[in-house]
Amino acid sequence: MTPLLKVDDLRVSFRTEDGVVRAVDGVSWSIEAGRTLGIVGESGSGKTVGGLSLLGLTRSNRTEISGTAMFEGRDLISMSDDELRKVRGNAIAMIFQDPLSSMHPYFRVGNQIIEAVQTHRDVSKQTAADRAVELLGLVGIPDPAGRMRSYPHEFSGGMRQRAMIAMALANEPKLLIADEPTTALDVTVQAQILDLLERLKQELGMAIVIVTHDLGVVAETADEVAVMYAGRIVERAVTADLFASPTHPYTWGLLRSIPRLDRPAGEPLMPISGRPPSLISRPQGCSFEPRCPYSSDSCRTVDPELAQIGSVDQASACVLDPAGRKRAWQALHAGADEAAVRLALGASP
Repeated sequence: MTPLLKVDDLRVSFRTEDGVVRAVDGVSWSIEAGRTLGIVGESGSGKTVGGLSLLGLTRSNRTEISGTAMFEGRDLISMSDDELRKVRGNAIAMIFQDPLSSMHPYFRVGNQIIEAVQTHRDVSKQTAADRAVELLGLVGIPDPAGRMRSYPHEFSGGMRQRAMIAMALANEPKLLIADEPTTALDVTVQAQILDLLERLKQELGMAIVIVTHDLGVVAETADEVAVMYAGRIVERAVTADLFASPTHPYTWGLLRSIPRLDRPAGEPLMPISGRPPSLISRPQGCSFEPRCPYSSDSCRTVDPELAQIGSVDQASACVLDPAGRKRAWQALHAGADEAAVRLALGASP
């Protein structure tokens, strides 16, 4: 299938007093209509900056953006601000991570959704208002007609999140970038919103990019997953393959840090030790090496590139032997200790 959006070698850097922050460093991915891509990673890995940059929301005198992002044959990165305004909120919409700061505090919620509709559609204010009421009801806002007159501060965090989703869906976009769309929602409403997004994807043929740290959301919604660390994609795979047989030690750490139903009750979770590296001065070699319990001497000198694993549609950026990594994950998943995992990798315990 022809990709709806193809991002190639996207790089986003910010000049600061302390140095150049390479927030996104050579990221490439693509997505087809009717598909969902999950982008996961810790805070500060570059997930949000990448999405904002596609819509021109990080442009400034101190920002350097390079690469291409071809959307329906047009490059979003090279578009002018005026051209992007016609795309943003219309063909491509974004659900922002913080709905309180993303909605204007001085205007009623209903008026903000009406404006989103009328900006891109030649309709009357009454027609736009009817659409706004429909959208608020669609995302589960009680008494949607009455809530049209509420201000953002009169909504709870979860209701603001749902109002932001309604605004993003106002013009039935071809691509929806959802940045932590369920963060402020309880599990019941979270399930409703995920079901809504899935239904709209099926009905409209909409593509969805879900940016999140919640692996549960990714497992339920995404067709493919890209794992980001320190501004780069370190693993990419079909969702089922990623959860069944991850190939990068960072992905192992993410999966081991969440509860499992097949493990004994009360078993402690395994956090990833250390802290993410500075995006101003990266460590030599692999960026994850200082935190990786299975690193070798070559990891300290070789900066690995994303490479396909065998004949499967899975790729990771790691210098360790792919067959050894497969054995190591099987050992980890079975509850083996670190010494046994290192032996599976072919390293000394």
